[in-house]
Amino acid sequence: MARTLVLGPQSNCPTTVGTASSFSQATVVRLCNTNGSAQLVTILDENFQGIGSMTMPAGSVEYVEKKHQELILAASADVKGTKVGFTA
Repeated sequence: MARTLVLGPQSNCPTTVGTASSFSQATVVRLCNTNGSAQLVTILDENFQGIGSMTMPAGSVEYVEKKHQELILAASADVKGTKVGFTA
């Protein structure tokens, strides 16, 4: 059974391109949508260019794998992010 290794503090996802976060150069980020509505999450490269996006349903949790320099932003600060890893 895989377990989650917490590697940093939880923080609100930034909501604008200029403030997007790498979550301390994380390669895996646990995202939790605490909003009562679905929220868009966007992944950007280090030049703030869009790589992709996804909609997180209300109350959902996702683990996003990304390159350490890539950035994350969300449509609402109610999406929380934490740098994580996995253990066996």
